[in-house]
Amino acid sequence: MARKGGLGKGLDAIFAENDTEGERTAVMLKTTELEPNRGQPRREFDEQALSELADSISQHGVLQPLLVRPLVGGGYQIVAGERRWRAARMAGLDEVPAVVRELSDEQVMELALIENLQREDLNPLEEAQGYQSLMDTYGMTQDEVAKTVGKSRPAVANALRLLNLPKKLQERVRAGAFSAGHARALLSFPDEKSMMEGAKAAENGASVRELEKMAQKANAKPQKKPQTHKVRYYEEAELALKESLGRKVRVSGTKKRGVLQIEFYGEEDLAELVKYFESR
Repeated sequence: MARKGGLGKGLDAIFAENDTEGERTAVMLKTTELEPNRGQPRREFDEQALSELADSISQHGVLQPLLVRPLVGGGYQIVAGERRWRAARMAGLDEVPAVVRELSDEQVMELALIENLQREDLNPLEEAQGYQSLMDTYGMTQDEVAKTVGKSRPAVANALRLLNLPKKLQERVRAGAFSAGHARALLSFPDEKSMMEGAKAAENGASVRELEKMAQKANAKPQKKPQTHKVRYYEEAELALKESLGRKVRVSGTKKRGVLQIEFYGEEDLAELVKYFESR
C-alpha cells in the first residue's frame, strides 16, 4: 500500500487547515455521537489524572477542541482528544467542541500516534507498538516512521527493540516498573531466566549501568586461551558506533586485523542498516 505523505508537521498543521480568518472552525457535538479509535496507540488512562481533568472541565469547559472524522454509518470517530472526551463525560457534559475532518485510516493512525508522542502520553511499550503498527499496516520503513513522528531513526529502532522482550517483561514495562533504558539493557541477557533476574534487580533500584554489567557476567564464557589485550582505539570505536547506530557493537582483534560485530533486530532492522551503510 503506497504511503500518503505530509503528516510530519503534526496536529498543528491539521488544525491550521480548518482556520477561518484566524479562528478554528469547531462545532459542538454530542458526546454520545463520538466513539474512540480502536487503533489508538494509547491503551492506559490514569483514572486519577482523568478525575482531575474532569474537575477542571467542570469549571472551565473543554478549552481545546477534539479532532474527529465522520463515520459512514453515522457519528464520529475520535482522532485526537480521547482523554478530553472521557473526562468531559465524567464531568457530565453532553457536548464537546470538535473539528471535523475527512481523514484516511493511515492519517488517523499517524495523527493518533503523533498526538500522544507530542504530549508524552504513551508508555514506552505503547510507543513501540504504535511504530510497529505503522510499519505493519502501511509498509513504512523505520526511517519513514521516524520522519512522520519527528524522531531520529535510532530512537525508533531502540523503541522497537522492546517488542523483543518476553511478554511478562513487556507487561512490567507497560506498568512502569522500570524505565525503557532498563528494558533495553535486559535484552543483552542471554536467556529469559537471567532477564527476569535482571528485571528484579531493576525494580529494586539497580541502574542501567549495573544491569549492563550483570549482562556481561551472564554472557561470559570460560576462556580456553589467554584473552588478547584489547586495542584502546577499538574501545573508543565501539563507544562511537554504539552512539551513532543506537545498538550493541563489538570491535575485537589486534592492531593489524580485527572483527566488527553489529547487533540487529529482525529483517526490517537489518535492511535499514544496509541502506544506512550504502548511503555512506
